[in-house]
Amino acid sequence: MKTDSNIPSYFAELETRYLAIRQHSIHICTPLAIEDYVVQPIVDVSPPKWHLGHTTWFFETFLLTPHLPNYQVFDPQYTYVFNSYYETVGARVIRTDRGNLSRPSVEDIYRYRSYVDDHMRVFFQQRLQTIASIAALLELGLNHEQQHQELLVTDIKYILGHNPLFPPYTKELPPVSPTPLPIEMIPFPAGLYEIGFEGDGFSFDNELGKHKVYLQEFEIGNCLVSNGEYLQFMEDDGYLDFRHWHAEGWDWVKENQVKSPLYWHKIDNQWMYYTLSGLHELDLDATLNHINFFEASAYANWKGMRLPTEAEWEIASDKFDWGTRWEWTGSAYLPYPGFKKEPGAVGEYNGKFMVNQMVLRGASDATSPGHSRKTYRNFFHTQHQWQYTGIRLAR
Repeated sequence: MKTDSNIPSYFAELETRYLAIRQHSIHICTPLAIEDYVVQPIVDVSPPKWHLGHTTWFFETFLLTPHLPNYQVFDPQYTYVFNSYYETVGARVIRTDRGNLSRPSVEDIYRYRSYVDDHMRVFFQQRLQTIASIAALLELGLNHEQQHQELLVTDIKYILGHNPLFPPYTKELPPVSPTPLPIEMIPFPAGLYEIGFEGDGFSFDNELGKHKVYLQEFEIGNCLVSNGEYLQFMEDDGYLDFRHWHAEGWDWVKENQVKSPLYWHKIDNQWMYYTLSGLHELDLDATLNHINFFEASAYANWKGMRLPTEAEWEIASDKFDWGTRWEWTGSAYLPYPGFKKEPGAVGEYNGKFMVNQMVLRGASDATSPGHSRKTYRNFFHTQHQWQYTGIRLAR
């Protein structure tokens, strides 16, 4: 709880962060051509201009409209266009149709962002007591935009990586990876541990409720699996041997004729990999990327190991470096003890997705600065590959 003496500096800091975070979204999109802003190759990938509009709509809908006196919305139709999944707010364009939105134009959306940012500056100049009562909502909005910044990076890579010309997003070449060290297993004794967020600072509601868990003795890898290590699985017919796969995973392999990870292409008998700087020869020493839960589990099974649970990962996270890949766990995305959804639209943020998804831990190269912590619970469906996801082994 902020005291009267530090409230002014706290909200000055919030305003600074707001402007920096909003600018970072624009920075991510700066290399794009206008045509890139509209493409939606699959349902899971949203057009970049939709991300820019949706994150702006969040601040307009949940902060400016109810809390800034006499605020006039930029365009009443934008609520229908840029609502994502909030049933409380009303009707919306279905997700599969986001790529059909040739209008509003990219120029219109940048005007929308400027309009909302200008009014947010006015918002920050209100009576501090008024802002203090909704500080948590403002923090949520900032972290919401940072989540979409990561989605912007991954969606842009999918859009350009599925263009037949494999155009680069950036001219900066990927760094040469050092030769990976052999994976060593870090042991942990059986016992009672605590997981979950506690203390000052922001967290999502799905992290709250620090609680005790009993863990059996386990070991966890000190580093992530590399491309070269995963290639050994492929060369041992990993994608052809049903014994390594969950039943749904094996169905996914057969139905989609999967033979390699996302963005791997065998050209003239050479494995190539699409990066944000274009198509390059696969770096065998680089950390494996864009693996779904089925692939991660199959590889772990092939190695005679398994994926860590999210509790094991959190307890062990101080013993290894993390943050370059979201790491699949073997834990289903479920509520912590005592979890309850907040009333209204904010309650739709995490709780209603706690079914049929698996937890990922850590962060990735696409995660925005200041948006990671060891208690963060990311979650995706088992077939999703397009995020920056990798494998850490346990046993």
